[in-house]
This record gives sequence, structure tokens and C-alpha cells, in this order.
Amino acid sequence: MTHTAPPPGATAALVLADGTVLWGRGIGATGKAIGEVCFNTSMTGYQEIMTDPSYAGQIVTFTFPHIGNVGANPEDVETGTTAARGLVLRDDITEPSNWRAARDFDDWLQSFGLVGIAGVDTRALTRRIRDAGAPTGVVIHAPDGVFDIGAALAEAQAWPGLEGMDLAKDVSCTQTYHWDQTRWEHGSGYGALENPKRKVVAIDFGAKRNILRCLASTGCDVTVMPATATAEDVLSHNPDGVFLANGPGDPAATGTYAVPTIKALLDTGLPIFGICLGHQMLALALGGQTGKMARGHRGANHPVKDLTTGKVEITSQNHGFQVLAESLPDTVEVTHVSLFDGSNEGLRLKDRPVFSVQYHPEASPGPQDSHYLFQRFVDLIDAQKR
Repeated sequence: MTHTAPPPGATAALVLADGTVLWGRGIGATGKAIGEVCFNTSMTGYQEIMTDPSYAGQIVTFTFPHIGNVGANPEDVETGTTAARGLVLRDDITEPSNWRAARDFDDWLQSFGLVGIAGVDTRALTRRIRDAGAPTGVVIHAPDGVFDIGAALAEAQAWPGLEGMDLAKDVSCTQTYHWDQTRWEHGSGYGALENPKRKVVAIDFGAKRNILRCLASTGCDVTVMPATATAEDVLSHNPDGVFLANGPGDPAATGTYAVPTIKALLDTGLPIFGICLGHQMLALALGGQTGKMARGHRGANHPVKDLTTGKVEITSQNHGFQVLAESLPDTVEVTHVSLFDGSNEGLRLKDRPVFSVQYHPEASPGPQDSHYLFQRFVDLIDAQKR
């Protein structure tokens, strides 16, 4: 996989920290981007993936070859700005062929300043990540075919990596705001919550919009607050429940300011629901530990077993850190496990209305097997209110 000189016609390169250089054709914006090179196995939803705040600091390798076939549109974004730093494809971007497509995906990438490379053997790169872990890399798009590989290699080797990095502050909202948009429906698009039944505060560590829509669709009037919100800030809104959002980076780093807030909220007895980074930081607040995974879980085909029901769900996932189940105290019950590697995928408190999952029940992209978790949350709120 290592090459020392660009082949004729090369307009892009992916330079890994170990000195490997992969050549290809540039896509998206010109320039370069550095990040952790990971892979995602989803067959669609590339627009949602590139705007998922949980991908902050990462370059996404798509294992599915036909990226671009549904185009891009203004509706399928999970945040107002992109979070991923770049992307790697096997084939050139496919021409859009979908009734909802408003623009070509390459044009969309350029408008968001996202740098990418096509023409890479993504199977070989994925095997490399699977076997050796996610490397740091620099993706370069240079239409003139001129590359400073030495400088890119030095940059890749100097990048500290995601372990110990707090990225939630970078993608969180900076001001509190209200959310009432509900899930998309065929023929009508997104709706608006008209008769809210519950008040929920969502702490935004990098929240995806479709999570907020799922909360609104179950009758929750949602107030979104920055990642640095204190327990006093949250409780000033008199919520019926608290949601801990997804997000990027090392949960232990974000936990330096978030864990004290979560601990204080746990003491109130309010129902709490966490997803992804929210799940990991809830575990930290309960006395558990988290750790970096060698390759992570990223895709829309991950089987998870709900130990409370015995059912298996196909889930959408995006995380590079995990909760270490053996570190959880006796007051915590493990509720979900990955059928890929046995890692922890969910927990709940035995004595309080608090639970969380590692995966993404809102999908976008992915299956909708786990939408019941939002109903489980509001059922806890309703029981508490009664």
C-alpha cells in the first residue's frame, strides 16, 4: 500500500502517520485535512454521517462504493455545519438519482469545505484499520498534482489523536434554544410539536437533530443547553426529564466539567436518558470507567441484544470509546451488549429512572429498531409525574 511518487493523474493523497501514502483523485474542496481515519459500513446516509457532530476530528472511509447516488439536500443534515474533517471513497462520486436530491454530493462537499479522495482501495484500508486500529492521517486534494508529502507526514505524526481530547465544546451550541421540530414524514416533511406534554432539557455534547426530533415526536417540549451547562442551569427550566446527547472526543476529557453536572442531576431523582457520549459520561458519573476502542463501531448494521427483553436490534452506531462494563458499580444493571464483540451497549440504574445506550436509536442513517427507547424515556417521565 506504500508508494513514494504520485502516479500520473493523481490529484489527491491520503498520508498516514506510519508513512503509508495512498494516491487517488480529489473530491470536494481543495486543500488538506487531518484527523483519525475510521471506516463506516453504512450503505446510505452519507450526508447525515458527514454532518454528525460525533465525527468531529475524523476522516471517514466509506466501505460502500456507491456514494453520491441519492445526491444531497437541505433536509438531511444533522447539524448546521460539518463535523467530519474529510472522506475516503473507492469510486468517484455517483451521479444523483433520487427524487429528493437538490444538488450533487461533490458540489455539497465543496460548499462545506470538505476535502476527500476517491480511487482508494477501501477494502485494504478497512482491513488495516480493523487489524491495527484507526491511524492518524492527512487527506490532500491538490488539482495541480503537487504534493508536499513530507510536511503532511510530519503533521500526521505530530497530531495528538482523540484520546484525551475534549471536542464536545467545539460542536455544542453556545446558547440555550428551544426545539419543537418533529420527525420527517413522507408527503409532509418535518412537522412541529403542537401540544407538548413534557418538558425535557437536552444537554448538547454534539446532538444530532434527529434525536431532538424523536424527543419532540414523543410529545417533549425540548430546551437545548450547551455542554458546559451546570445542574443549576438545567434545573432552572424545571424539566420533567433530562437528556444527555451524543458527541465526539474522549468522554473522560469532556467529563471534567460534565460529570459534576450529571452527578448533581442524578441526586434530583429526575428521569435521565443518555445516548452515545451521554451514555459514556453517565457511566463516569456513576463511578464507571471508559476506554478507547481499537477500531470503534461505525455503521448501520450492528446487532445489539437487549438483555431485558431478549430481543436483538440492528442498530446505527458511531463511537470510538466504550464503557468498561466490569467497572460499573452494583447499583447499575447492564441492559444491552454488542453481538459483534460483547462490548457494553446500554445500562440502567436499579433504583432510579435513569438509563442510557451506546448506539443511536434515532437512526439517520440506519434502521429504526430502537425507536422504542424514546417511548421508554417518556414513560419514565409520565410515571414520575404521576
